Amino acid sequence: MAISEQKIKTTADNTLQEPVIPYEQVIDFRSGNEMAARAAAQINYHVMGYFPITPSTEIAEYLDEMKTHGEHDMVMVPADGEHGAAGVCFGAAAAGGRVFNATSSQGFLYMMEEMPAQSGTRLPMVMNLVTRTVSGPLDIRGDHSDLYSGLNIGWPILLARDPQAVYDMNVMALRIAEHADVRLPVLVASDGFFTSHTKRRVQYFKNREVVQQFVGPAPKNYPHVLDPSHPVTIGPYMNDPDLMNNKYQQSLAMYRAEAIYDQVAEEYAQISGRSYPKVDAYQMQNAKVVMFILNSAAETAKDAADKLRSEGLQVGVVSPNLLRPFPKQAIQKILADAQVILVAERSDEFGAHGPNLTQEVKAALQELGSHARVLSRVYGLGGREFYPDDAENLFRTAWTVLEGGESANFDYYGVNPGNPEAKAAHTRLQPLTKEETTGFVSVTQDASTGALKVKVPSLRALTGKAKRVTPGHGACPGCGIFPGIETFLKGIEGDVVVLYQTGCAMVTSTGYPYTSHRVNYLHNLFQNGGATLSGTVEMFWERKRRGEIEVGDDPTFIMVSGDGGMDIGMGSALGAAMRNHKMIILEYDNEGYMNTGAQLSYSTPLGHLTSTSGVGNGRYGKTFQHKDMPQLMAAANIPYVFTGVEAFALDLVRKGAKAQWYAQHEGMAYGKILISCPLNWKAPEDAGTRIVGAAVKSCFFPLYDVEHGITTLTYNPEDKGERVPVEDWLSQMGKTKHLLKAENEPVLQEFKDEVERRWQRLKAKSENPLL
Repeated sequence: MAISEQKIKTTADNTLQEPVIPYEQVIDFRSGNEMAARAAAQINYHVMGYFPITPSTEIAEYLDEMKTHGEHDMVMVPADGEHGAAGVCFGAAAAGGRVFNATSSQGFLYMMEEMPAQSGTRLPMVMNLVTRTVSGPLDIRGDHSDLYSGLNIGWPILLARDPQAVYDMNVMALRIAEHADVRLPVLVASDGFFTSHTKRRVQYFKNREVVQQFVGPAPKNYPHVLDPSHPVTIGPYMNDPDLMNNKYQQSLAMYRAEAIYDQVAEEYAQISGRSYPKVDAYQMQNAKVVMFILNSAAETAKDAADKLRSEGLQVGVVSPNLLRPFPKQAIQKILADAQVILVAERSDEFGAHGPNLTQEVKAALQELGSHARVLSRVYGLGGREFYPDDAENLFRTAWTVLEGGESANFDYYGVNPGNPEAKAAHTRLQPLTKEETTGFVSVTQDASTGALKVKVPSLRALTGKAKRVTPGHGACPGCGIFPGIETFLKGIEGDVVVLYQTGCAMVTSTGYPYTSHRVNYLHNLFQNGGATLSGTVEMFWERKRRGEIEVGDDPTFIMVSGDGGMDIGMGSALGAAMRNHKMIILEYDNEGYMNTGAQLSYSTPLGHLTSTSGVGNGRYGKTFQHKDMPQLMAAANIPYVFTGVEAFALDLVRKGAKAQWYAQHEGMAYGKILISCPLNWKAPEDAGTRIVGAAVKSCFFPLYDVEHGITTLTYNPEDKGERVPVEDWLSQMGKTKHLLKAENEPVLQEFKDEVERRWQRLKAKSENPLL
């Protein structure tokens, strides 16, 4: 591994003098996400509030791994969603410390409500936006639609075109954010997957003391909420004229950030040897045609520019490193002599005849009195690749205009014409008939006691019931999601409408243009399933009342959630429960955010290993107990709550039947099924049924239901003489074997005590109907 050496010195006010302190730079091969984590670890922020979302999730994962190795001691707070993560960051910043975060796409939009509050309150922090397409439809790959949503939130925005820039911009960002003339939170934006997951040659400081000396100590001469001798009110209610004055001051600070960026970038160049002007200009000598383009694609455009220059075409590339404040004067100077400018953007401003930067470049040129023709092209949406040939095509389009040809001022580049004769995916699957889905299970209510009596045939007979989810989905081998869901659905008669929240089940079964669902299916957002399906339910009943739709038997409405969906979506689910809509919420619990890389969720048990709850160097996995969602839903006083596993199949089928009866006659039903995830549980693919069965027999995951507040154990392993130690269950998964080591005995005992406490409380409830 190569090392470069130099010397630096900073004064007390953090300006550079002649070098005296030696430092080394390591030459390495790393991705953008790795470099963001590296910079954050070297700065050693006080707090990171975060929530997993692709493709930024790796940053928290790398930081967790680095913490296990003792490379930083940041407090990492796993929030209940991005809105909560933004709240964690706001509160931590108000307490006077240094704060870090990373997010993408829908997560960025979910925290958007908080972000102007933080900039308006002048609380510095640094957040990495790893750009990704904004839904819908859902696409996890990269464009700039999330970035463009943040142009007006009052945060300075630095652009990082490659992994090296991700590191450097992160180091510079904190200096800018905390500068006395700025005092604003700063965003560092890099391209999802193109930069975040692509490994490139990079350099970083070997000793974090160099970084810490460059950023300087955290400022202490600003108010915070932890000083009882100087009480302050942060976030007051404010009317005009004070709000107007507040925004004016914020505006001035934003514009001052441009000069501070120049100062910090110059100082950073002295210690790193890497220069980041506000605007990167490439091959601009006598350039007649210019492409204005952001981030990683600019490097691709440079290759095309080199080729066209060799052919005698005077083309160049302009790409800002600073997006907010918009470096107007620098752009005006660089583009002053250009004759045709093509602004290529990975986002659209629908209805505006060109996206945001097109309008800003036009406005800047208008001030100059420039007669340059400005073309606008939307490209690369949803992570569509942008090759040198694509850049060359755009250059040639602009050159054609230079020579007197015509081309649309605004257009999309790279659109494929559709085939009007192609059938929609759902028409490729034959609809289920009534005979295929009814007549297998029956539920009747005792007129005198109100108790439900469920008749379920043998499992062999139930194989004759049609599957609502077809084979051919993309779930991992051994995944327990669809076996668990299908077992539950064996208890559901007739038509169903399903809503799947974001997660493994959704992503692996609906890859456009295909679908695995033979029933009507709906997806909205990760956090909003309960509200969305409740809207569908109420529309059904109202349209039926008005005579607008004709139905035979009423369909059953089922929301499927998992992969932590009852963390970020708990508020929406509880809201639907309190309103008691006639629907079922089925949560599959794989004990983590498995679709984004096996991060911890609130359903992850104490001590379990995940990608954000590491093991080693005094760390033993997740540090707090798992959430008991069935008891939370039972506390909402909905008609029916249950738990189930595929290993006790007939028990789950019966509960599915009862859930349908309650959803059709009284209101909300909620069920939680524990399902296996061999990949992230680090277990054999064929062991899932055995493992979830052991979870039941160890009393970690008891089987019971709650009808109108009355708890019934549907399987008691103690009565059957089948209870096993918790260790028997834990020993079957690689993610928990560390808990069986002697050094982790206190954690194991704490977990066992909690399992026993919950089991005894549940038994007491089953024995006492008033509990």
